[in-house]
Amino acid sequence: MPIYFALSPFDLPLTLESIGNHWSQEPIRRPKGYPLYHWLQTEQGRGVVEINGKQFLLKANEGILIAPDIPHFYRPDGDHLWLTSFATFTGTLRTEIPKIAGETPFTLVSAADGRPCRQFVNRLVAAHESRSLDPVALSGECYSFLLRFSCDRRSHDLADHPRYRKYILPVIQKIETDYNRALTVPELAALVYITPQYLTRLFHRFLGCSVYTYLLNFRISMAKELLLNEPETEIQHIAHRVGFQDASHFISVFGASTGYTPLEFRRLHGFPVS
Repeated sequence: MPIYFALSPFDLPLTLESIGNHWSQEPIRRPKGYPLYHWLQTEQGRGVVEINGKQFLLKANEGILIAPDIPHFYRPDGDHLWLTSFATFTGTLRTEIPKIAGETPFTLVSAADGRPCRQFVNRLVAAHESRSLDPVALSGECYSFLLRFSCDRRSHDLADHPRYRKYILPVIQKIETDYNRALTVPELAALVYITPQYLTRLFHRFLGCSVYTYLLNFRISMAKELLLNEPETEIQHIAHRVGFQDASHFISVFGASTGYTPLEFRRLHGFPVS
């Protein structure tokens, strides 16, 4: 059950003050809160978090981001083991984090949305233990992690709009289920009985991008997970598994999206590439 502090020796815009996983969590009471943004997530068991007189149960993969100086108390639920992962954020821009993550005392994250958060912690712990952690890349990862909370809240607001629920949400669910197939915009539009042009306008209105761009971005996100979770899998196999017909097209799109080739992306995250 490791815990690490001061992962970067440099003054960076954003970095980690501490990080840990597989932690057997004991009761913690902070009447004056913690001085930094604090992410806490359940790996195994259940925990109870109390903030502002309200109690929240954190089950497997559920998490909470707590803002600085917010009084809180958390403990295992009953006598059972509570394993957690966590991270605390600092940096020269730490006072700007509310603008990145949203100005709210705390944010709860569901189990479905908690998966990439857990991967974030596990990946950085592994990189630190292998002495392959790039401090500059770490700063960027911290920014992306915190930005997720603001984007998630905006998504919840959008989800209340009737057109979003009727037209956008079913298409997103189709993409997330069948992204490995040769999906087309006309096929996705037919799913919700509207024209491809109207579906594209709705995507631009609600999500700020075209249907095709959303599909490509989702495929690239899935590819990133496979590249890091299956470091021995060949690039061409990953390309096919995320819906690309040939590896060269996948490499081109991946490079345009990330600025790296798939192999460079693996190397950036500490995986040896022959």
